Parts: sequence; C-alpha cells; structure tokens
Amino acid sequence: MKAKLVKKRTIRQVKRFSNKVKQDTVKDIEKGKYSVLEASRELQVSQQTIYNWIYKFSSYLSKNKILIVEDKSEVSKTKELEKLLQESQAALGRKQMELDLLNKMIEIADKDLKIDLKKSFSKKVWNGSDKAKE
Repeated sequence: MKAKLVKKRTIRQVKRFSNKVKQDTVKDIEKGKYSVLEASRELQVSQQTIYNWIYKFSSYLSKNKILIVEDKSEVSKTKELEKLLQESQAALGRKQMELDLLNKMIEIADKDLKIDLKKSFSKKVWNGSDKAKE
C-alpha cells in the first residue's frame, strides 16, 4: 500500500512592526550597518517590505531620486579635467591681455610716431600687364 503524503498546513503569522522599528532599520541601512537583504533576513520579511519602509522613512533614499555612483578614478579624472580647464582659461586670459597690450602699442605708435604698423607689408599681386608694385 502506498502511504499518502499529507502536507501540514501552517498558518502564516502576520508580523506588524512599529514605526520605531521600521525607522531604526532604515537608519541602519542608510549608515551601512546592514544591507536590505541582511535586514530582510533578520526581520524575516521580504526585501520589498524593507524597500517600502525606505521609501516611507528615509531622509535621502526615496523613489524618483537619481543616485550617481562614481568610482574614485572618475572623481579624480573629473577634478583633473576641471583643473586643466581652469589652467586653459587662465592661459587664454593672459593671451588676451597680451593681445590687448600689443594693439594698444600699435595705436600709440600710430598716433605719436606717425607709423602705420597695421598696413599690409605684402607685395601686390601681379596681374600680368604691369610690374608688381611693392
């Protein structure tokens, strides 16, 4: 004869946690003491329940917020690029000041010494009928 396997039916216990327990759990997760998985195993609840508590009680972990995670190498690369940008801007500023100074010197030479430094010193193009003029 075959024996019938009888499944024992157990009634699942309903667990209700106070807001204090929920808030403490969320704070521990925020501080890094526990992961969501560890907290769910310790309290014997699903991970989704823990996430629901996080969305409800967390000060900075909530839905619809984007958390940007970067490696230290990305942060250092970003800082390096920002430093390079500042140096480039400073060099550009120095060159602009140098250009302004040279233009002012040309204006002063033109005005005081009656020397036209802005004129073209290149030879005129020969059109074939006349000689090139200097």
